[in-house]
Amino acid sequence: MWARLYFAAQALAGSVWWIAVFAVPFVREATLGSLDPMIMAALDIPLFVLASAVAALGLRTAAVVTTGWTIIVTAGMAVYATVTTEAGWGALLMMAASGGSLAALSLMLLGRLPTEWMVARGPFAFRPASARAGATRHVIATAVEILIFWGVFLAAIPFTIAFVEEQWSLEIPFPSATRTVGLVAFLLASGLGLWAAATMSTIGAGTPLPSAMPNRLVIAGPYRFVRNPMAVSGIVQGIAVGLMLSSWLVIVYAVAGSLVWNFAVRPLEEADLDARFGDEFRRYRASVRCWWPRFDVAGEASARRELRATRPPAAGSNRDRSPIAR
Repeated sequence: MWARLYFAAQALAGSVWWIAVFAVPFVREATLGSLDPMIMAALDIPLFVLASAVAALGLRTAAVVTTGWTIIVTAGMAVYATVTTEAGWGALLMMAASGGSLAALSLMLLGRLPTEWMVARGPFAFRPASARAGATRHVIATAVEILIFWGVFLAAIPFTIAFVEEQWSLEIPFPSATRTVGLVAFLLASGLGLWAAATMSTIGAGTPLPSAMPNRLVIAGPYRFVRNPMAVSGIVQGIAVGLMLSSWLVIVYAVAGSLVWNFAVRPLEEADLDARFGDEFRRYRASVRCWWPRFDVAGEASARRELRATRPPAAGSNRDRSPIAR
């Protein structure tokens, strides 16, 4: 149903857009630049607007056609906008349409988005770290992971987005003070992320990497206050980079990443933690919020006592064998 609704909305939006292209010169210039609207309409109306409308009726072939056409147009518009600096808004709108069409096509063909395969069974499947590896190995692996992830997601991708934003003439003016605010936010968020990574790798017997997850439930360090400090850190870092680059598209990228993580990754991650740690994780989840930190010292102490009580160590055992890292 959601796929058909999306394609119906896309057909309606495409119809409105084409009417605006021929009726409003500003819309034509912003979305098509110097491209001939008659030639584009002759191709796009049947393959995008009409095919989307037919896909909304449930015909899968039409959904495949309109999605394929949308991807082709997106690639062409992206190249055109980058080379000519024209039609940037058209390229951006088509990128959004491609993402929506792909998601709707997946729902129509598979009945779901393929996030579970990617996160739970594919290359990013959750797996505990080797129990034989020592803390030093986990710390080194975590440091390498941070360098790679920060380099890709906080440098390469944002700078590419900022370049595209400028090349496509999509810039929006930012107050000069936002760069200072962004720098301060980035430093604070980076400190939180490093604190969380150090806590997880030193006492959790694992790393933040999905393929080498901690063998113990970590409730120490920043995990006392918020369940996902590294996710909070990464999202704030992304927004801060957007502020420092004065790029609204980088901020959108960071917010979009948070939505993907919250609705696609987090449920699967928490299901894995629930399966591995049972009552300990369920009590922790009930006591500590996911996104908003809790600084209730009394409540924290009570929650920690409850977590200890769920699985007391056996006689003669030591802290290293406990399933909970405090």
